[in-house]
Amino acid sequence: MNPKERADGPTGLTGNESTGQRFMRIGGLQPVSLIDYPGRISCVVFLAGCNFCCPYCHNPQLTGDPELHAERVASDEAFAFLEQRRGRLDGVVVSGGEPTLHPELPELCRRIRGLGFAVKLDTNGSRPEMLARLLADGLVDYVAMDLKTDPERYGETVAPGCDAGTLRASVAAVMGSGLAYEFRTTCVRPFVTPEAVDRIARFIRGCRLYVLQPFRAGEILAPGFFDGDPGLSEDEMAGLARHAERWVERCQVR
Repeated sequence: MNPKERADGPTGLTGNESTGQRFMRIGGLQPVSLIDYPGRISCVVFLAGCNFCCPYCHNPQLTGDPELHAERVASDEAFAFLEQRRGRLDGVVVSGGEPTLHPELPELCRRIRGLGFAVKLDTNGSRPEMLARLLADGLVDYVAMDLKTDPERYGETVAPGCDAGTLRASVAAVMGSGLAYEFRTTCVRPFVTPEAVDRIARFIRGCRLYVLQPFRAGEILAPGFFDGDPGLSEDEMAGLARHAERWVERCQVR
């Protein structure tokens, strides 16, 4: 079930609402993807709720407080699907929203890996303690961390309350993990400029892979925020890559 589709009822991943136990809100399930997990055929599990407010977010129905989301995919449905795909899929991408907001995330990853799937985590890097726990416990195999803009400007742009120190802790955890990873930036005006990319690349200097990805038109969180097309041309993207490649091992325009 794609996160843009509406679920039929208030089902959850774990717990029991009648006893007060928390549920993990699964906001959608994409059955197959050839692009979300590099080198693997995967599915994507979308967890609902996000602590950032990026105007260009292409999953606006997954933003906000996870506890306020009633639309989710049931645990039985999700894991029955995964059981049926054993031997047919290579991995599972846990995305969002922001997965690390959910205290139940380690158990989710543990159950997925127990079925024999590799786990890729998509994160905004705002919860370094949870990220470090997942890495230390060997619960993920690949990490993709988004860097939205100049790390020193998060508080005034996309994430009030998230500072560069928080992001720096997550970057250090990822780069020190020994796992496959990537940092990535969606290139959208006015958040991404040559100066911003230069600062991001310095922030992650020496990383193995920094990915620049284009803005995708469609349903977004705050379309009224933008005056005209906020996307960048192929030439502009190539120019940003030249700014970044001085500081990282490899910069890829995806």
